[in-house]
Amino acid sequence: MTTIGEREAAPAPTPRALPTDAERLAALRRMKRVATSLLLVAAVVFAVSFALQDEVPWLGFVRAAAEGAMVGAIADWFAVTALFRYPLGLKIPHTAIIPTRKDEIGATLGAFVEQEFLSEEVVVGKLRSVGIARRLGEWLGVPENADLLTSEASVAARGVLTLLGDDDVEDVIEQLARKHLFEPEWGPAMGRLGARLVAADQQRAAIDAVLEKAEAWLFSHPEAFGSMVSDRLPKWMPGFVDRLVDDRAHREVLAFVRTVRADPRHPLRGAIDRWLAELTDDLQHDPAMIDRVERLKADLLDSPRVREFAGEAWASVKATLDQALADPDSELRKGFRAAVIEVGARLATDEELAAKVDEWVADAAAYVVRNYRHEIAGVITETVERWDPRETTEKLELQVGRDLQYIRINGTVVGALAGVTIYAIATGVQSLV
Repeated sequence: MTTIGEREAAPAPTPRALPTDAERLAALRRMKRVATSLLLVAAVVFAVSFALQDEVPWLGFVRAAAEGAMVGAIADWFAVTALFRYPLGLKIPHTAIIPTRKDEIGATLGAFVEQEFLSEEVVVGKLRSVGIARRLGEWLGVPENADLLTSEASVAARGVLTLLGDDDVEDVIEQLARKHLFEPEWGPAMGRLGARLVAADQQRAAIDAVLEKAEAWLFSHPEAFGSMVSDRLPKWMPGFVDRLVDDRAHREVLAFVRTVRADPRHPLRGAIDRWLAELTDDLQHDPAMIDRVERLKADLLDSPRVREFAGEAWASVKATLDQALADPDSELRKGFRAAVIEVGARLATDEELAAKVDEWVADAAAYVVRNYRHEIAGVITETVERWDPRETTEKLELQVGRDLQYIRINGTVVGALAGVTIYAIATGVQSLV
């Protein structure tokens, strides 16, 4: 006995592949031969039975059946043929319906699709019943599908990078830089930022870094003091005094730097803090200082380095992105893949989020259908109008012509039954009279 779990786990049936045009054409020709053969058989039977019915009375029933079969076969051949072309080339009214009324059929089909399939109630109702978010989440949660989506998205992104013109992107970067970096006044903004940093003692880390570098450089380069001090001594001083003075100056400067670095409350640190506070205040409120900064900004703005910066920035970003998108093991693609799987897991398990996504999709579909369903259905009408009448006839005949041949076959059979029935009734009535 199959359990519910086993039934749920059973694989869905594989959809049957649609036949190709060549296969449809072969089947159509085969059914035409069958229907025509039945008509010919009925004609032969009619001819034989008609010739012998006076000698063999019961052949009258056979003759009536064959006669009815021919009538039914010819009538249904005419009806089927009249859909696609003129029977025997004769332009009989209301024949060759499809090629002569192609545009009207396309318009009618488009209107039917618009009214019956693209109505807001039908589309939204179907979307809400499907559970798109949950299905999408389950699909995205499969690692193979996430890999596929990541790969396709990477190819698309690299294509976009290729299509983007470097000059256009550089123009955009330059315009953004000019608008957001150069148009505002630099002085007040720098002053406000600096004031906040000083108020939070953030400048101390920078001062410590400068002192550390200064101490290391002084310790490693005692020759830098060389004759810096001794050159200023009188010429009559002995040479060893010069060396002593230079060495003492180096040691004093190095000791001073070490003292400032070791003492968080050293007066030099306080002096630097006061100078920075005054500088940040001047940047915000001193017109002369603000004007100096603005002149510096103007000189920088007129420099070709702005354009070079835009080009270098875009070239670097483009090369980095292209390399990351092309490498399946790059952090960018790994991060995107992980994000896809995480989104899929949330959509599949978070009912509240899934409900919101379903509602968004339904609202978007409703908006599209409500505002553009006429244009969507118009694609059908316009496509049919562009088709060549002969090509349209051939396409439709390939799709339904084989089934229509059964009408001819059924007409032959029904005609035979009707013929023999009418003949039997007429014969019975005649015998009673």
